[in-house]
Amino acid sequence: MNSTGRSFAQPAFALASGVLFGAGLALSGMINPAKVLGFLDVAGNWDPTLAFVMLGALVVTMPAFRLATRTTGPWFAPRYMLPERKGLDARLLIGAALFGVGWGLAGFCPGPAIAALVAGEPRV
Repeated sequence: MNSTGRSFAQPAFALASGVLFGAGLALSGMINPAKVLGFLDVAGNWDPTLAFVMLGALVVTMPAFRLATRTTGPWFAPRYMLPERKGLDARLLIGAALFGVGWGLAGFCPGPAIAALVAGEPRV
């Protein structure tokens, strides 16, 4: 551990998690904006692929969260950093609006945009 109480393995584990997430986005085709737009086009040529990706994420995440709540703490941090606020406030709504506007203007959700950039997707 260093002077901030963080393990040197923490950044490596965060990087590995990000790489795994990006690989999952690329493997599922979610770095292609047309896939996401196809999911949002419920009145036209609807593509359910994103729903299956989200369902797969829930299948992995729900048991993992249940297991995590039974442990004494995370591996590489002194405690779990879970959200404490439950309600909506102006900062949350403004942030969500900026996220949506940015996604709409750029044509990419930020996570898949980073994965597409790393994958060498020319449209990014």
